[in-house]
Order: sequence, then C-alpha cells, then structure tokens
Amino acid sequence: MKTPGAGISKNWKRRLRRLRDRLGTRLFDTSFGRKLLIGGIGPRVLTLTVDCGDHIMSVSPSDYIGRKVFRKGNFERDHVDRLLAALRERGLQRRGDVLLELGGNIGTQTIYFALSQAYRRIIAVEPDPRNIKLLACNIQQNQLEDRVTLVACAAGDHMGHLDFFQHHNNHGKSSALSKGGGDLKISVPVRPVMQILAEVGVDAGQVGLIWMDIEGYEPVACRSMEPLMARRVPLYMEFTPAFYGLDQAIDFRRQLAGFYQSCVLFSEGRQIDMRVADLPVTGAQFDVLFYG
Repeated sequence: MKTPGAGISKNWKRRLRRLRDRLGTRLFDTSFGRKLLIGGIGPRVLTLTVDCGDHIMSVSPSDYIGRKVFRKGNFERDHVDRLLAALRERGLQRRGDVLLELGGNIGTQTIYFALSQAYRRIIAVEPDPRNIKLLACNIQQNQLEDRVTLVACAAGDHMGHLDFFQHHNNHGKSSALSKGGGDLKISVPVRPVMQILAEVGVDAGQVGLIWMDIEGYEPVACRSMEPLMARRVPLYMEFTPAFYGLDQAIDFRRQLAGFYQSCVLFSEGRQIDMRVADLPVTGAQFDVLFYG
C-alpha cells in the first residue's frame, strides 16, 4: 500500500529535476557555463561535434583548439577575415586560385577559407595523425570533399620521414622541432612542398596564397617552395624568433627578403606595413603577410 505522501513526493522530485535541467541548460549555454562544462569532461569523451552556425566542427575536448571551438564557436576566425581584407586592400586576392595550407590542424581555418569562397580549391597539409582524423571528418561533414584536398604529411625539404613531437593538451603546438616541448615523439611522412603540389595536380601558377602554421619549421618548408616564392605568391605565416634563435631568424629574414619586398606585420590589433628587410628578428612570435 502506498503511503499518502508518496505521490506528492514523486511530483516534487519530478518538478525539481525539471527545474534543475532548465537552469542547467541556461547555464551551459553561457560562455562561463560552456567553459565549466568543457573543463569537466573526462578522458573517456574523445570527440565532440559543435554546431558553429554556418558549419559544424568535430573537436577533441582535451585539446586547446577543441575547447576554444566549444566555448566560442570558432578558433581565430578573425585571423582569416583580417588576412582576406588585407589581401583585397592590396589587390592580392584573385578569385579562383588555389590556397595551399601548411598545417591544416583539425580544419578550423580550412573551413573558414572555404566558407569565404575566396579560393576555388584548398590543399590542406597536416602531419599529426590525431588532427588528420578530425580534419578528414570536418571536410566530409561540411560537404567540402570537392573543394578541399587533404595531404597527410609534413612539409619539409626532403622525401621520407621525420621525428614529430606531439603535445598532449595542445595539438596545434605539436612540431617537427624538439624545442617545441612535445610530450611524445612519433615518426611522420615528410615531402617537399613542390612534390606535394605535383602529387595533387596543382601547378605553381595556380597557387594564390600560402597559409603556413607549422610551429617553427617554416624555414625548412620555405626551402622546398622557392618556385612559389619566386612568383611572389602571398605568404602568410607565424614568424617565431623564439624558435629560430637570433642567427637563424636573421638568415630566414634574408631568405624571405630575396623573394619579397613588402610585408604586413599583424600585432595587437594593428597592421604595420614595412619592408621585409626591416622585419624584427627578436620577440616571441607574430603573424606576417609577405608579398610584392
């Protein structure tokens, strides 16, 4: 026999659960709530798929970039927007060209460039096996297979393999340089840039922009794409004296100045136009567009 208060007790519990769920939904739909939620996800959850408005993105909740996408709905999308604006302002963007993306990661910038319609085709080069799986997934689930070609290797100056140092909690900081401080060393395939383009059927004359984010390995990759640089294909990259050291930073600047005359340094919300020969060779890291 049921006690008289049993039904009332169950109703109150049901109402409290509904109230809890409504309050939880509101909380976890705020920036603070999303930060709290993603920080509490344990290692058993390997992948999350996030609705980012005009696209969807599958991410690792244990990765820095994945957590940013979950919390904010994008990862540095404004960097793509500001670059495209800078190219347009200087008459450097030609519709229908190919974008060569060295360091595609999980496809955040890949997707943003594809959505911009600025380039007919994107060649996304990525060496980290963890990122490759998510990059392939994000290309497929955004129905970009006909526009984005994934190449699973590092961009270097020789054919073969190289040591690659994976970061556990920040996949975007993984690097072919041990000084990047990776947690695990693996071996990944490496190919020269011009070989990569030949394998996917792209001529140097079709490349309209090089986007490079390869954590300090830029001087090596640039040695393998001098035909592109000789054509003064606009090159956007992280210039990282902290990785290079002063002597190599000076040498790298000299190499770049042999192909490009002008550059735009993006720093603290500003765009600073300067000659490549005047590019700073000290400091931690800054984004630069080389052209002209």
